[in-house]
This record gives sequence, structure tokens and C-alpha cells, in this order.
Amino acid sequence: MINGTIRIGSRESVLAVIQSELIIEEIKRVCPGVSAQLVTMKTTGDMILDKSLEQIGGKGLFVKELDRALLDGRCDLTVHSLKDMPMEVPERLPILAYSKREDKRDVLVLRKGLESLPAGPVIGTFSRRRRMQAARLYPDAVFKGIRGNLVTRLRKLDDGEYDALILAAAGLIRMGFEGRISRYFSVDEIIPSAGQGIMAVQGRKEDYFPFMKEVDAPDSRAMALAERAFVRILDGGCSSPCAACAEAAAGRLYLRGLYYDEASDRYITGEMEGMAEEAEQLGVKLALTLKNAFEQK
Repeated sequence: MINGTIRIGSRESVLAVIQSELIIEEIKRVCPGVSAQLVTMKTTGDMILDKSLEQIGGKGLFVKELDRALLDGRCDLTVHSLKDMPMEVPERLPILAYSKREDKRDVLVLRKGLESLPAGPVIGTFSRRRRMQAARLYPDAVFKGIRGNLVTRLRKLDDGEYDALILAAAGLIRMGFEGRISRYFSVDEIIPSAGQGIMAVQGRKEDYFPFMKEVDAPDSRAMALAERAFVRILDGGCSSPCAACAEAAAGRLYLRGLYYDEASDRYITGEMEGMAEEAEQLGVKLALTLKNAFEQK
């Protein structure tokens, strides 16, 4: 901290800033006397926009500059979309809090002027996870890669490069674009990315911010731990389209996961229920169960 002000690091995109400001509001709600300053920076993942994440090194490209800023003391906390974080978090930089979850589903956004998808639609997404699952819903679709921030993607869509995009509902809602959503995909149709809709606050292990316990949302923490454990066990953090989505209620978790086998280019899904306090064990158990079931086929 500098002069009692907590410096909060964020990617410089509009969505990242909005999400960081939501965390700042929550910090001020639970600890009104706190002063916070936003420190924005561009990450490698923001600068390389012509390739998929799996081609350029995975999700770590969105966090390494922010991690370095934490370690160098240029900021005190950082805010991330949890789905963009690697499954392995540095021991020196633990996740201190998980935000209340926004809508976790993926959605379809049509080009302006379209009321429905045409035959043989061009659908924009670089995500193998989305492409693979959406292909079952739209077997005649052509999937075309797209990168860039949300505003850039919507502009490319409306300029006619695509008929539709598949995006995360959470980002559209937080940016005020909820009205662009044409269809919400159920988690049975498209299992979201682990942690989708949750923001994570990261800090240095040696620092202590007591108010972070009140910022932390226990249900989000349980869902995040289960989903990320599932993907981590299957080594799906960077390029694999493995996916997981949990529901939390009354101290229990319902976890749904997708296991993808690279060798055969096939996948299976499954679900499992357990106690929220055993979230990580649940994620590990479902991952191993699906992997073993696949290998026995």
C-alpha cells in the first residue's frame, strides 16, 4: 500500500476495468474506510489477437504481467476473470477471494439484422470447448476464430464477418450488452469453462487484508475449487477443451464435467454430487471417473 491506499491491478480492457471496479465496490462495502486505486496494464494475451490461446501459450498470457506487478510491489491485489487463470496458481500469489458468480452460461449473439441463424452459418469462436459442443447443436455451421475485446468482437460480427458469436453471458451482462443475447445455452448443451462468471482476487502470501474474508463468496469458492480441480486433474488448463460447471445449494455441490480425449478426438460428459466442503475432492473424483469410463469403452 502507498499512503494507506490499496493498489488494485487489472487488465486495461473495458470489461476488466468494470470487473475490477465491482471488486473495489465490494471492498468498500465491507470496509468503508478503505481507499483503492486502480492500476491497469496490457497483458501479452491482449496484444496477440490473430491466434488462439492454445497456439500462443494458454491462459497464463492474461495473468503473467499482473503476477509480476504483484511480486514487484507495483500493486497490492489483482483482479482476474477466473476462467482466464491457469489451473496452477503460484504459491506466493494465492487467490484471496472469489466474487459472487454472474450467469455462468455461454450464449449465442446474432449479427444485427438477423432474427435467426441462416443455413450454414458462420459462427465466431476460437474456443475448442465451445466449437466442439456447439457442432452438435449446429452441425451445418462453419466455425471461424475470433479474438479481441468484447466491443471489437461485436463490431466484427455486425460488420458481417460472422453470422453469430458464442460468448460468455457474464461479460455481456457486465458490459451492458445483455440485450444482444439471442440464446442462452443450458449447461447440458454447452458446459462452460471452469470458473466462468466468477472473478478472483489475488494477492501476496505474506500480506494480510482481513476484509477479504468478507469479500469472498463461499458458494463461488466451492464451485471454483471443484471445477478447477476437475480440469487440473485432466491437464486441461491451457489447450484442452475439458470443461466443468458446478451448482451450489444447501451445503452441497452438483458438478457436471466434460472429458476430452486428444488421441481419439472424442469426449464424454458426466455429473456427480457431493459436499461443498469437499469441493476439490469432488472435482478430482469426477475427473478420474470420466477418464476411467472413457478408457474402458
